[in-house]
Amino acid sequence: MTSPDTPKDGDFASYLEEKSRIRSTVLPAQGGELNIQTDVPAAAPPRQTIQQVLVDGEEPSDEFLEEWNALENAPELSDEELEKQAMSAPGDDGDTRTPE
Repeated sequence: MTSPDTPKDGDFASYLEEKSRIRSTVLPAQGGELNIQTDVPAAAPPRQTIQQVLVDGEEPSDEFLEEWNALENAPELSDEELEKQAMSAPGDDGDTRTPE
């Protein structure tokens, strides 16, 4: 059973045009407006990568430099600590029995 709104085969473009026409005439006639939120915060820009800095020649951002300095100044881990972390990391499959 198909809906009466279902477009005929190959007639999807005219279906969309008709829906758009209906919205543009019905909404103003009802005194309504499209409710578009303008106060939604924009997504944070993606983190800058080392490739963007070294290969693409981008100027490193303050965030990138802070993270770089934190990594450079982090204490070295012993082999035992590295092994412990590797054994406890479940990896992409989430299975701790097969550490990464």
